[in-house]
Amino acid sequence: MNFTIRHARSCDCEHIMRLIMELAVYENMSEQVKITSKELERDGFSNHTFFKCLVAEVPEEHQTKEGHTIVGYCLYFYTYSTWEGCVIYMEDLYVMPEFRGNGIGKAMMCRIAQIGRQSECVRLQFSVLNWNKPSIEFYKSHGALDLTEKEGWHAMRFEVAAMEKLAQMTGATEHKNS
Repeated sequence: MNFTIRHARSCDCEHIMRLIMELAVYENMSEQVKITSKELERDGFSNHTFFKCLVAEVPEEHQTKEGHTIVGYCLYFYTYSTWEGCVIYMEDLYVMPEFRGNGIGKAMMCRIAQIGRQSECVRLQFSVLNWNKPSIEFYKSHGALDLTEKEGWHAMRFEVAAMEKLAQMTGATEHKNS
């Protein structure tokens, strides 16, 4: 099957949003999606961007029954390791189920690795849900390490309420001498 991997444009945000929702449904987390296509456009295509994105596009003769030609996306951004340097982080890699097995996911992952190496990144990092065995095996078959197994790392986060509480703290406890 012919397909093209290209950098997303702001006009692709509606399609990216559709694919984000499909991924969230697949991961049984659709109620957690709060972002809109307008926020995607602002955060990815304004003067101060927070992410970059690739899309997988098929020719019109292979479009979905709904008429979609954008059938996958890979959202990424840069972060930093104080031990090693620049890191490219792959937030999402998603291909619509009916287009899987055609090399689209692998092509997007390879393109992210190329972008990372061109930017002198020392690693490509991402997270996978522990129940998503097909994806885990796919990544491992291409050389990815499972850091939970290998090094015992756990993914942690502060959600907005905890972040607000943390932001209101001073970070230091005041002590008075008697």
